[in-house]
Formats: sequence, C-alpha cells, structure tokens
Amino acid sequence: MDIFIVKTQEEGGALAFDLLKKAVDEGAKTLGLATGSTPLAFYKQIRESDLDFSEMTSINLDEYVGLDAQSKQSYHYFMVEELFNHKPFKAHHVPNGMATDLEEATKDYDRLIEEHPIDFQILGIGRNGHIGFNEPGTAFTIKTHVVDLDASTIEANARFFEDESQVPRQAISMGIASIMSAKKIVLMAYGSEKADAIYKMVHGTVTEDVPASVLQNHDNVVLIIDEAAAEKLG
Repeated sequence: MDIFIVKTQEEGGALAFDLLKKAVDEGAKTLGLATGSTPLAFYKQIRESDLDFSEMTSINLDEYVGLDAQSKQSYHYFMVEELFNHKPFKAHHVPNGMATDLEEATKDYDRLIEEHPIDFQILGIGRNGHIGFNEPGTAFTIKTHVVDLDASTIEANARFFEDESQVPRQAISMGIASIMSAKKIVLMAYGSEKADAIYKMVHGTVTEDVPASVLQNHDNVVLIIDEAAAEKLG
C-alpha cells in the first residue's frame, strides 16, 4: 500500500487525477467511481482536463434504495452533475435503486462487472471503516448486494437531506469481493473524523469488523490522505 499525505483535498484530487492519467495511458478502459464529498476535487480535475472518456466505461459503487435517478439526493444525479454532463463516457452505470426485484438487480450488476473488469477504482472510507456501503460485519467474499445501512452511516449522510428521517435505510452496493477485483484501487480520505478508520485500515488486524482492512490484501492500493486523516498513523 502506497501512502501519500497531502495538505489539501485539492492537492489530493490532483494526485488522484495524475494516477488516473497514467492508468489511461496504460490502457485502462473501465473506471470504478464513488460519490460523496471525498472525490469532488478529483472530479473537478477531470472536468477541467482534456482527457477523452468517449471510449471509457464507468461503474459506480452504490446507490440508495428507493431514490430514482432524478432525485437530487441520488448518486446517479450526483454523478450526472459532477461528471457525466461534462465528460461523456461510452457508457456509465449506477445501481438501480428503484428496481422491482433488488436481488436480480444485484446479479445484473455482478454480470456487468464480469463483462467490464474494473481497471481503476476510486474509494472513500466511512468513519466505521466501510467501503462502498459495505458496513462492519460484511463478508469479504460478498459481491453486489442489498445493504441495511449502519446508524453512523445514516447520520453521516443526513447532511445531504432535509433531515435524518429522509435518509434511505438501504442501498445497493458493490461488495467487497467486487471492489477487490479491481486492478488498482485509489482511496482518498480527509479530516480527523477519518483518522481512526485510516489507522485500523493500515495497521489493524484484517477483519470484517473493519471492511477497509481487507485492502491490506490487495497488491495495488494507493492511499491519499490529508494530515488530519493521517494523525494516528505515527
């Protein structure tokens, strides 16, 4: 695991973008993308670049159950606003949180990932160590699945809604095995509230109680964090 400590989120986004450019130059065709505040500077770098994504496929980590693509809180809407409206891809995919058969939707997503193996995966990390929406206790072997969101995750995401009661209680998420299948993983984290999770991910026991700790078993992970998130690493 390569660790880079940056001064600002903007510096982190620029570094992640440089890694992306290198991956594209080396033939990457499928990107695994994430939402939330963590990758915003990274997406800004992409928007302002001259990189061509017209032959690229993107596959997003997750989506809330019960929110359609037009909902401003949905991850599909987020990706359209932050990236897809500015940089057209050959194809972009976000889990269908409105599917009438959620279990079949997860199987369809697994087939999609099998058909388009992820070359470059962007991740954030939750305060409880979750990656994607894979909460503590999620089996490392699981692929795309329907998740009951942890109370701390609901609380953390409440800032995007009028109040916490409006935050969906379930999501469809790529599983840990799905994430680990990516050829390269770039995880970004900023702020002291992530410091404990970062420490456990890097130096803790590999355990399903800290989903991100599984990244110790991946042979191509880059960690981009600011000084606050790194404060417990020593």
